[in-house]
Amino acid sequence: MRKYFLIISCSLLLYACGAGKQLVSIEKSAVITSIDLVNVVDDKVQVSMDPGAFSTETVIFRIPKTVPGTYSTDNYGKYVQDFEALDYKGNALSFTKLDENSWSVSNGTQLDKVRYWVNDTYDTENEVEDAVFSPAGTNIEKDSNFMLNLHGFVGYFDGFKEVPYAIQIKKPADLIATTTLSDQIDRKPDPLWDAFFANRYFEVIDNPIMYAKPNTESFEINGITVTLSLFSPNDVYKASDLKSRMLKMMEAQKKFLGEVDSTKEYNILLYLSNVNKPDAHGFGALEHHTSTVVVLPEAMDIGRLEQAMVDVVSHEFFHIVTPLSVHSEEIQYFDFNDPQMSQHLWMYEGTTEYFANLFQIQQELITEDEFYERMLTKIGNASFYDDNMSFTVMSENILEQPYEPNYANVYEKGALINMCLDIILREESNGQKGMLWLMKELSKKYGSDVPFEDEVLFDEIVAMTYPEVDTFFKKHVIGTTPIDYDLYFEKVGLATKDVQEPTGYFFDGQVPYMDVDVQNDSVVFIRENIELNSFFNDLKLQGGDIFRVINGKEINLETLRPIIGESFSWTPETVVSVTVERDGEMISVEGPVGKPVKKVKKIVPLENVDQKTLNLRNAWLKD
Repeated sequence: MRKYFLIISCSLLLYACGAGKQLVSIEKSAVITSIDLVNVVDDKVQVSMDPGAFSTETVIFRIPKTVPGTYSTDNYGKYVQDFEALDYKGNALSFTKLDENSWSVSNGTQLDKVRYWVNDTYDTENEVEDAVFSPAGTNIEKDSNFMLNLHGFVGYFDGFKEVPYAIQIKKPADLIATTTLSDQIDRKPDPLWDAFFANRYFEVIDNPIMYAKPNTESFEINGITVTLSLFSPNDVYKASDLKSRMLKMMEAQKKFLGEVDSTKEYNILLYLSNVNKPDAHGFGALEHHTSTVVVLPEAMDIGRLEQAMVDVVSHEFFHIVTPLSVHSEEIQYFDFNDPQMSQHLWMYEGTTEYFANLFQIQQELITEDEFYERMLTKIGNASFYDDNMSFTVMSENILEQPYEPNYANVYEKGALINMCLDIILREESNGQKGMLWLMKELSKKYGSDVPFEDEVLFDEIVAMTYPEVDTFFKKHVIGTTPIDYDLYFEKVGLATKDVQEPTGYFFDGQVPYMDVDVQNDSVVFIRENIELNSFFNDLKLQGGDIFRVINGKEINLETLRPIIGESFSWTPETVVSVTVERDGEMISVEGPVGKPVKKVKKIVPLENVDQKTLNLRNAWLKD
C-alpha cells in the first residue's frame, strides 16, 4: 500500500507539471527508496530500494566509488553490510559481489527489491585507511543527528540512473530535515515519514539531508532564500550566532556576482564535530548545486568559527558559477564507479578559491594588505607541491599517483593561476574585463544543463579573449613552466620584498618556536623546517637543537615556562647563556638577546608608478 500511494503521488506531481504522456513510463520505473532512521541497530540504518520490474536476467546494483566535488576514491560500498536481494515473495535471490561497491543479482526478472544496512563514516574515521572527507561523509547518531550525504546510503541500478527516485524516510518525531531536495510528494506512509522526489540519481546525491533538532535561521538575498541549519552536539552554538556574519558575507558575494543567479534556494548544513569522542575530523565543506555541507570543530571560539565559515562557505557558494554552471561533459555525465576526470581543476577549484578571496577585497570585507598576504600565503603553500607538474595532466589523473598527492594545490596554485589570468585580462582590456567577466560569459554560453567539451575549452576562452591568455595557458597550465608571480605583480605596480617584523623571543604570536617530545616532556627542542627569528639566529641555534640548560637551569617543559615568562621583561642588552644538544654533542652559546625580529615577504607598492598602472590595480581590486 505504501508503495502504491507513493507512486501515485509521483504521477500526480508529474501530471500537474505538464509531463502528461510520461506518466506510465515513470510510474513503472520510479525507484522507491526507504531509509529507516528510527530503528537504528548498532549505529547502522536499514535501506530498502524497490526499482520496479526488470526485463534482464542479470541486474547490477552499485554504491558510488567517487562522487563529484571530492576528486578522491572513497568506495562508499565498504560501509554497506548484510546486502540481500529479494523476490516478489520475499525470498532471497542469489547474488555475487563484484567489487567493494557492486553486486550482481541473478534471476533479475524476479527481483523485487534490494535491502542492506549502512554504517556511517564519522565515528570510524580513525579506524579506516583513506577515510572519507567528513563533508562528503555520513553520520548516524540515534535520536540526535543524521547527516545524509545520500551517496553513502542510496545506490543505483545499471541503466537506471536517469529515472525518478521517490525517497521515503522514517525519522524521529522531534528531528527535522534540512535539504533542497523536492518534498512535493503529497502522500506519505504515516506522519513519521518524510517523502522526497528526485528526477534522476544525480539529483539524489546532489541534495544532502541533515536531520537534527530545530536549530535553523533563514534570510533573503536578492531573490535567494538561504537557510543555515546547525548541529552542535553540546549545544554550544545556535544558528542565530552565525546569521549576521553569514548574511553580510553572502550579500557581498551576491553583489560581487551581479546578475549570475543559478538558484533561488541555498542551504548551509553545518555539523560541529565533538573532538573529545570518535567523530568527524576532516574539516571543510563539499559543494552542491543548491547547498553545502560544512564540518568544523565545535571547540572553536565564535571569532574563529565565524571566520572559518566566511572562508569555507564563500568558496562553496561560488561553486554555483563553476563547476555547477560551467562544466565539462565528464561532470555532466559523471560515472560514479568509473569516473573520467576533467582537465579543468584550475577552473573548478582554482577560480572558485580565487573568487572567495577577491570578493572580500572588492566588497571591503578585508584590506588590500590582507588580500596580498593571502596571495603570498598561497605562493608559499604552492611551493610544497610539484611546481613542474602540468595542471591539466594532474587534473585528468587526479585519482592516481603521482598526481593525487598534489590535489590540494588546486586551492593554492589554482587560485594563483586565476589571479594571473585576471591581471592579464585587465591589462589587455584596459581594466574592463577580468575573470569574473569571463565566467559570466561562459555561464551565458553553457549553463547548468549544457556541458562543454573538455578538449576545446581553452580554445574557446582564447577566442573570447586575447593571445596573451593563450600563451599563459600553454606555458603555465597545460605546460610545466613555473609562474614568475613578480611579473604579474609588476603589471599592477606591486613587488614582493623581504621586511623585518617583530616577534617574541620564544613565540611568534601564538606560534611557538619550540616543541616537546610527546614521549618525554623533559625533551624540549627547537622546531625544524620553520623560519627562526633573530634571537635564535644570532645565537647560532638551529632547528632540532634540544634545550639542556638556560641561564644555569636544566630545561624541561616545567622549568622552561618561567624563563618564557621572564623573557617578556628582557631588554635587547640582556645576556643569555644556552646549552643545547645537537647530534649528541653539547654546544654552549652566550650573547645579548637583542630585539627579536623575523624575516617575512610582503607585497608592497612600487614607487613612481604611472597613473595607467594605478588604474589597472584599482580595476583589479575594486571593480
